[in-house]
Amino acid sequence: MFDPNYEFTVKDRFLKYVKYDTKSDEESTTFPSDPKQLELSKNLVEELKQIGLTDAYIDEWGYVFATLPSNTEKEIPVIAFIAHVDTSPAVSGKDVNPQIVTNYQGGDIVLKNGKVIEVAENPELKTLHGFDIITTDGTTLLGADDKAGVAEIMDAMNYFVKHPELKHGNIRICFTPDEEVGRGTEKLDIARLGAKYAYTIDGGSRGEVETETFSADAVEITIQGKNVHPGYAKGKMVNSLKIAAKFIDNLPKDKLSPETTEKREGYVHPVSVNGSEESTVIKFIIRDFIDENLVKYEDFLESELKKVVEEFPGASYTFKRIQQYRNMYQVIAKHPQVEEYAIESLKKINIQPIKNPIRGGTDGSRLSFMGVPTPNLFAGGHNFHSVLEYVAVQDMEASVMNIVTLAQVWEQKIN
Repeated sequence: MFDPNYEFTVKDRFLKYVKYDTKSDEESTTFPSDPKQLELSKNLVEELKQIGLTDAYIDEWGYVFATLPSNTEKEIPVIAFIAHVDTSPAVSGKDVNPQIVTNYQGGDIVLKNGKVIEVAENPELKTLHGFDIITTDGTTLLGADDKAGVAEIMDAMNYFVKHPELKHGNIRICFTPDEEVGRGTEKLDIARLGAKYAYTIDGGSRGEVETETFSADAVEITIQGKNVHPGYAKGKMVNSLKIAAKFIDNLPKDKLSPETTEKREGYVHPVSVNGSEESTVIKFIIRDFIDENLVKYEDFLESELKKVVEEFPGASYTFKRIQQYRNMYQVIAKHPQVEEYAIESLKKINIQPIKNPIRGGTDGSRLSFMGVPTPNLFAGGHNFHSVLEYVAVQDMEASVMNIVTLAQVWEQKIN
């Protein structure tokens, strides 16, 4: 049973962490993509040492590692809890000004600048009656993705240190940079992580246990035209921008796009167009839960591109397919106890498990294929990557309880 007299530190930690601007940079070629992330990571090392995890350190790539040593004689597989320090480049994470709605009694939440978190678009608010909800002032994101996860892991370690009677195996902690730009495991040394299994604390609603992600590819298309001085271009110019525009406009408008798909449906999504008359580059992301469907979507995309380019004599194209990550369930299904123990942990603290496939990816996607099966567990946040982002304090506290309970479940299951 969780100590009812324990004074959670997760709220104060979270409010402190969101003040750090840790936005990652998708255009950067350095690692981490923005060195500002290191400021929070270095602080976390010091906090871990203050808690009692004396081996805490930050490596040359900005990964934070620490160990809560085993206090049982049983041979328990080493598990890791992982969260990322960076925030999305989609919305500013600078000068975050948290607001707290205490004892929420329902209804829309009006932010300081007039923006509104509407119940109609956020039905999960109905489950937060009486909770204390943290938002922003409406000008920045909040950073619950994934500073809520960071704070929850920190508080869980603090709880274990203050309750040495609770039995557990070796627990490894890892805080990563650059998850939001798809590079969270790029420089991660699995030997340094030193875990057989792991859990990312990077999910949303209370009770989520996610063991399945999209499989993901990227496609980079270059359309080559022919540029001539526009005053003398008749019959000579082949404008690559116009070819790109027609190609994108020809794509299906009622299917195969993020705005028209849900649940287990995949999509083809143009994310950037850059070019001139001479040459234009279009970047796509391709997503589905079934690997074979990625190939079908990419073949379809290339066939549509070829049709359009053929309408413009003198034009040409290149079509580059890039593998990003694969559905982690392909690995986790071979280690069912990783999911089973997570579900049992939730039931022990009277939280209804929620199993949903992730219409996206996590560090756990790549970690699973790197040899460390890694489901994703709830951190409590909502409306990630948005100025309407919010998280309930009580949900963060529930995540702390879940981390502590899950580590004990692993110890209890070993004879």
